[in-house]
Amino acid sequence: MEQTLRTLQAQKHIALVAHDHCKSSLLEWVKTNQAALQPHVLYATGTTGSLINRHSGLDVNAMLSGPLGGDQQVGALISEGKIDVLFFFWDPLNAVPHDPDVKALLRLATVWNIPVATNRASADFIIQSPLFAQQVAIQIPDYPRYLAERLKS
Repeated sequence: MEQTLRTLQAQKHIALVAHDHCKSSLLEWVKTNQAALQPHVLYATGTTGSLINRHSGLDVNAMLSGPLGGDQQVGALISEGKIDVLFFFWDPLNAVPHDPDVKALLRLATVWNIPVATNRASADFIIQSPLFAQQVAIQIPDYPRYLAERLKS
C-alpha cells in the first residue's frame, strides 16, 4: 500500500487512557510530566480524564468511560487524524469486559502510525524524546488511494 505523510504539529493532541489498576500510575506520571503536557491538547476516557482534571489542574477533554464507548471515541479521533500520541496504561494481567474495544483502539493507533506508550517506561521515552515538542512528519497509509483503486475493480 502506498504511503503518504501526515505532519504532527509541535502542539500535539494527546489521548490519555488507563485501566482501573493503572489509573494511579498514569495520574502519577501525568503529575510528574505536567509541565511537558501543559502546552498540548489533552483527551482522556471518562474516569481517567476526571481524575487528571481534579488532581493535576490540566485541562482534559473527557470522553465517555472506556466500557461505555470512550475507547471507541478515542479510536474515532485517531482515525480522523485528530490524535497524535496515545498514552494507554493498560493492565495485561486483568481482562476487562471491553477487551475488544481495547484491541481495536491499539490496532487503530498502529494503523495510523501514531506513537503509543503502554506503560510508564515507554511513556517516559516518548515524552523525553526531542520529537515530542517538535513538528514531525509520520508516514501513514494512503487509504483514499487504496479505496479508489478497490472501487475500480
